Amino acid sequence: MAERALDDAGVDRLVAVLADAEVLTFGALTTKSGRPTPYFVDFGRVRTGPQLAALAECYADGVLRTYGDDVDLLFGPAYKGIPLAVATSLALARRGVDVGFAFDRKEAKDHGEGGTLVGRRPSDGDRVVVLEDVTTAGTSLHHTIPLLRAAADVDVVGVLVGVDRLEHADVPTETALTSVSRALDVRVAALATITDVAARLQGDLLDDAGAARIRAHLDRYGARAG
Repeated sequence: MAERALDDAGVDRLVAVLADAEVLTFGALTTKSGRPTPYFVDFGRVRTGPQLAALAECYADGVLRTYGDDVDLLFGPAYKGIPLAVATSLALARRGVDVGFAFDRKEAKDHGEGGTLVGRRPSDGDRVVVLEDVTTAGTSLHHTIPLLRAAADVDVVGVLVGVDRLEHADVPTETALTSVSRALDVRVAALATITDVAARLQGDLLDDAGAARIRAHLDRYGARAG
C-alpha cells in the first residue's frame, strides 16, 4: 500500500472536508476502469473556495510531511489535478514555501505558446510532486510521469493521492499505487485510505451495511498476500 502522508489528526481534517463537499457516494456504482464498486470518490464535487482551500491545506500537509519543502514543482494532471496543484501551491505559499505549479492539456495547443503543458515549465533538475485525487488502476500516472520526464531531466520525487482505494490492478499481490511505485520508480503516498475514510464515516454518512459492502469489495479486489 502507499505510504501514509498524514497523521491521524490530518486524516480527520481530510475526511471532514470530503464529507462537507459530498465527495463520497455510496451504492452500486462503477469506476472509470469498469470495475463495480460500492462507493465512488469524486473530487470534482469540491466546488467552493472554502472547500478547496481546506482540501489544499491537507495536500500541503502531505507534501511537507512526506517530501519536505525542497520541492520545485507541483504537477496536476488534467482535469481534477489542476485545481489541486494550483490551490496547494497557494497553501504552501501562505506557509512561506515557494513552489511552482503546472498541468497538462488533454490535447496539444497548436497556436500561441503551443504544447501540452501550462504553468511553470519543468526544468532540468526540478524536484516534482504529482498531485492526484484518487486512482484505481494508475492509468493516468503511467501517462503523466513519462510526460514530465520527457519534458526535462526532472526528478519526480513523488506522487501524492487523496484517497488510496487499496485495490490491485494487474498484480493481485500489490495495490495499484504500489505497482505504479515499482514500475515508474517513484515514491507514492496517500493522504488517506478508503478504510481510514470508512472508519470515520461509519455510523454517520455510512451505515453498517455500506461498511460491510466496502469490506467485501476489498476482500475481492484488494491486494492479496502472495
